[in-house]
Amino acid sequence: MKINSATPAVSSTPDSGRARGPAATPPQPRAGTSERVDISSLSARLQEVGAGEAPVNAQRVAEIKAAIAEGRFQINPERIADGLLSSVREMLGRPNPAA
Repeated sequence: MKINSATPAVSSTPDSGRARGPAATPPQPRAGTSERVDISSLSARLQEVGAGEAPVNAQRVAEIKAAIAEGRFQINPERIADGLLSSVREMLGRPNPAA
């Protein structure tokens, strides 16, 4: 198929100003309509528990950054591995043999 400038780029349908294809944006809701989103009770509880709390301990982060900058931060790979294994056991509901 040969494409030339005589081929119209936009159709003459009433919504011809709207983009088509993967880059098209979804149509906006009409005025006067409302949408409702329901969340589970667990999700609502998690939002309540986490409300107002910082997701990280900013003071501890600052201490670690200072220790890294000063070259006194030491990594203990055994402790990291033990913590990871403990977390996995907890998620799987298995008891920790070292406890």
